[in-house]
Amino acid sequence: MSVYDNKVMDQPLKYVKGVGENRARLFAKLGLFTLGDLLHYFPRDYEDRSVFKPISEAADGESITVRIRFVSDITESRPRRNLSLLKAQVTDGVSLMNVTWFNQSYIKQSIDISREYVFFGTIRRTGSRVEIHNPVFEELEHSGNLTGRIVPVYSLTRGITQNMLRKILRNALDAVSDKLVDILPSSFRSQYRLAETAFAFEQIHFPTSMENMEMARRRLVFEELLLLQLGLFSIKGSNNAQNGIRFSPVDMEPFLKALPFKLTSAQERVLAEIKADMESDRRMNRLIQGDVGSGKTIMAVLAIYIAASSGYQSAFMAPTEILAEQHYRSVAPLLEKFGIKVGLLTGGMKKKEKETIKEEAREGRLDVLIGTHAVLEESTVFKRLGLVITDEQHRFGVRQRARLSQKGENPDLLVMTATPIPRTLSLVLYGDLDVSIIDTLPPDRKPVKTYVVDERMRDRVYQFIRKNIAEGRQAYIVCPLVEDSEELEVESATGLVEKIRDDALKGLRVGLIHGKMKSAEKDDVMRRFSRGELDVLVSTTVIEVGVNVPNANIMVIENAERFGLAQLHQLRGRVGRGPYQSYCILFNQGKSQISRQRMEILAKSNDGFAISEKDLELRGPGDIFGVRQHGLPEFRIANLYRDMEVLKDVQKAAQYIMAEGLLEKDESWRPLAKRVELMVKEKLQDLSMN
Repeated sequence: MSVYDNKVMDQPLKYVKGVGENRARLFAKLGLFTLGDLLHYFPRDYEDRSVFKPISEAADGESITVRIRFVSDITESRPRRNLSLLKAQVTDGVSLMNVTWFNQSYIKQSIDISREYVFFGTIRRTGSRVEIHNPVFEELEHSGNLTGRIVPVYSLTRGITQNMLRKILRNALDAVSDKLVDILPSSFRSQYRLAETAFAFEQIHFPTSMENMEMARRRLVFEELLLLQLGLFSIKGSNNAQNGIRFSPVDMEPFLKALPFKLTSAQERVLAEIKADMESDRRMNRLIQGDVGSGKTIMAVLAIYIAASSGYQSAFMAPTEILAEQHYRSVAPLLEKFGIKVGLLTGGMKKKEKETIKEEAREGRLDVLIGTHAVLEESTVFKRLGLVITDEQHRFGVRQRARLSQKGENPDLLVMTATPIPRTLSLVLYGDLDVSIIDTLPPDRKPVKTYVVDERMRDRVYQFIRKNIAEGRQAYIVCPLVEDSEELEVESATGLVEKIRDDALKGLRVGLIHGKMKSAEKDDVMRRFSRGELDVLVSTTVIEVGVNVPNANIMVIENAERFGLAQLHQLRGRVGRGPYQSYCILFNQGKSQISRQRMEILAKSNDGFAISEKDLELRGPGDIFGVRQHGLPEFRIANLYRDMEVLKDVQKAAQYIMAEGLLEKDESWRPLAKRVELMVKEKLQDLSMN
C-alpha cells in the first residue's frame, strides 16, 4: 500500500500520457514511480515570463518577455568546427535587437520570419547594441505555454527535459483534477486559511500568479508538516501507552551527597522528570537536551542508579571509542562506590577482554555496560536490561536505538544531545520523545571569551597560542576542509599543518585529525592530545563531539563564516572544561553585514539555545540538523527555516486535533486519519522503539 491511499494517485507512472515503459525507467532515477509521486515532485524554482517589457526599458542582464517581429533573414555561420551561429535582427515595433542561437541549426526551419513571435531571454547591452542569446520563443497566436506565464523549473535527470516534464505533469493533472480527495475538512481549511488540494496542485505546478503559487505552497507545506506531526504524536502515544518497567522508588539523597558537586536547579528538574518516568508503569522515552558542559552525563548516572537499585542492568552507548572510554572513566568511580559494577565494551578491545565482558553482562554480574556499536552486536546479551542510554543521539540512527532497546523487554530509553536547537524545531525532530532541557550551566564554569579577528591578527594569535602552551596549556585549530581546494579559498587542515609546523608554531608538537582518517588513527591522535603528548591539534569538525580535554583552553576556528552558529558554539564548547580561562578565536573572512552580525552574536553570548534561535533567524533556508539523521522522511516541500510560522500553526492544530480525539470520533476527519496511519506505517515505523 502507498502513502496516498488513492487509486488514481497510486497509478504506475508508465500509464500517464507521455510516459511509457522507457521514460518510466528515467523517472525512477528521480524516485518517481506513481502518479502521486509525480504530482508531489515540486518545482525547485520559477521563471516569471508573464511580464511583457519593451526592449528599451530592459536593463543589462535582465530577463524579459517581449513581442517581436523579424526585420532580417536568419543567417547561419560556422566560425569553427564545433560551433554554428544563427543570427537575425528583430524589433518590438520601437527598438531593434540582435538575436543569436548557438548550435541550434534546426531553429532556422522552425521559424517563419513573416510571423510575429514572443521571446523570453536575458538582455545583453554593449554600448547602444542590444542582444539576446538562445531565447525561448513561441508564435504569438499560439503563445501561453512557454512564454507569457510563470514557468516551473524542476530538477532533472539525463533524458528528461524541462519541457517534457512540464507536458507530462500537465497530462497528469488533467487526469486527476476531478478525482483528488481533500484530506482536510473544509471548516479546518477555513480556520487556517488553506487552499483546496486541487487548487494547490494546479497552482504549485502551473501558477497563474506568484500570489496563487504562495497560497498553494502554504497549503502543501501545512499538510506535509501536519501529517508528520500527527504521525509523531501517534507514535509517542503508542510508546507512552506501552507497559514499561515500574522501578522501585529510590531515596536519591545518599548518592547525591556522594557527588563532588551540587546539582543545578535545571538538573534537579530533569531528575524529577526521569524519576517520575521510571517509577511509572509506562515506558520512558526521554531526550535530554543540554548545552555543552551543562551536565547531561550525571543525569544518565542518576538514571542508572535508579535502575540498579531495582536490580536492572543499563546499557550506555557512545558514538566513538574515546568518548565511551571517557564516560567509563568518569561514571565507574561514582557508581562503584555503591556496589554497582560497570564494564566497558569497544571494538578495539582484545577478543578475550570482549568475551569476558559479554559473559558478565549475560550472567547479570555486570550492572552497567558502556560501549560503542559493539554493544549492538548479536553476541552482546543482557540478563535483565532495564535502561538504554545513547549519547549524542543524532549520531545514531533510530534503527540502532531500536536494536539496543530490543535487547530487553521494553526497557526505558534516555537519549542525550549537546546540540541546542530551537524549541519549535525540537517538537518536529524529537516528536516521538518527551524532551527535558538543561538550560543552566554549573556555577563554576567560566564563560569562554570569544574574539572575532581578521587575517591582520594572525601573527598575534600564534604568539598567544605559544604563550599559553609555555604555561602548560593546549590548543585546537579547526578548519572547514580536509585538503586544499582549487575552487574554495579556505583553510584546509592538512594545508595548515604543513604551514605552521615549519613556521609559526615550529618547535611545538602539532597533531592532525580529520574525517578521512581511519577510526583507530583518529582515536590514537585524540588519546595523545588528551594525555598532553600534543600541544596543538589541527582538526576538521570531527572534534565537534569529542573527548573532554580540561587542559585545552584555546579554540581557533579558521573561516568561521563557513560554519553555522550552532556548530561554532558546539566547537567552542570543546574548551572551557578545566579551571583555566579559555578563549575562542574566530577568523572571519566574510565581508557581508550578515556575516559580521553572526560573529558578533557568538562573541556576545554563551547561551547555545539563544544562539540557535538567532542562527535560525539569520540563515534562512538551510539545515541545522539533517532530517535524515533523525530517521525522519525528507521533506518534499517544507523547509523548517522558511516555514517556521507555518510550523507554529501546524503544532497548535496538531495538539488540538489530538487533544479532542478528532481523528477517532469525527467522520469528516477520516481521510486525514487514514493518511496519518499510512504515514506511520510507511515512513515513521522505524521511529517506534518496539
